[in-house]
Amino acid sequence: MRISHLTLMVAAAMVLPAAAFAQNGPPPASPAAQAKTDAQAKTDAQAKTVLQAKAAPQANPAPQAKPAAAQSFDPHDISGVYILRQKAGFALSNDVPPMTPWAQAKYNANKPGIGPRAQPLGNDPMMICDPVGYPRILLYNAYPSEIVQIPGRIIQIFDYFDQHRIIWTDGRALPTDPDPWFYGHAVGHWDGDTLVVDSLGYDDRSWLDADGHPHSDEMKLQERYHRTDKDTVEINMTLTDPKAFTKPWVSETKILKRAPAKTEIREDLCVTSDEEAYKDEMRAPAASPTK
Repeated sequence: MRISHLTLMVAAAMVLPAAAFAQNGPPPASPAAQAKTDAQAKTDAQAKTVLQAKAAPQANPAPQAKPAAAQSFDPHDISGVYILRQKAGFALSNDVPPMTPWAQAKYNANKPGIGPRAQPLGNDPMMICDPVGYPRILLYNAYPSEIVQIPGRIIQIFDYFDQHRIIWTDGRALPTDPDPWFYGHAVGHWDGDTLVVDSLGYDDRSWLDADGHPHSDEMKLQERYHRTDKDTVEINMTLTDPKAFTKPWVSETKILKRAPAKTEIREDLCVTSDEEAYKDEMRAPAASPTK
C-alpha cells in the first residue's frame, strides 16, 4: 500500500503536540483559572488545620461550670437563709377544709388587720404583741428565715417578730402532756432524704394565718422538708385538728429559696409602745369616717 507524503504530514501533526505535552507539561493556565485554583488550595489547607486542632488532645482543658441543678449538695443539710415562695397568700393552702361549729364561731369573731376580711381596728393577737405562733410565722413570706442545723437539733430563726423554734433530732419522743407553747413542741427524723417533723402542744391563742383561721390545743402538725437542689427546699404540711376542722388540712407545696448571700436576719421586735403609737396614728384614724 502506498502512503502519500500528505498523509504522513497529517499524522506527524497529530503526534507531535501530544509528545510535546508529555515532555513540557500542560500549557500555562489563564490568570482567572489560576486564581480559582489557588483559592481552593488555601481553603483545603485551612480545613485540614481545623480538623487537626480538633483531633489533638488538650494538655490543660478549661474547666466547664456545672449547671446549677447539677452542682453537688448534701440532701441531709437544709441549713441556710431562705425566702418562702407560695401561691396561697399567707395560708397553708386555698383549699380550706370545713370548720367545726366551734372553729367557725371563733373565725367569725376574729378580725384581721390585713387581707380580704381586714378591719382597721381588728383583734389580731399580734397587734398587742402576742407571739405570732406556728405555722403562721413560717407562712408570712415578706421576710426571710434561717435554718441552723447542728447535732441533735435544728433551729428555725424568723426575721418576722424575731422568733425562733427548735426541732429536736436527737431521737427523743414528743411529750405526752406538754405545756402549751406558741411554737409547739417539735421532733424530727430523716425518712430517706426527707426531714419529717412532728409537733403538738400549741397554744390556741394564736391564729393559723393572717385571715384568722383558728386552731385548738389539740392541733398536730407534720412537716416534710425535701431539698431538691443546693438552693431549694420543698415543704409539705398536714395539719390535723378534729376540734377545729372536719378533716386534715393539707398544704400546697411551699418552696424555700435560698436568699442572697448577704441577707441578714433583723431585730424585728414587737414593742408594745410602738404598737400603741401605730394604733393611735394609723389604725384609729383609718377606722374613723372621713370628715
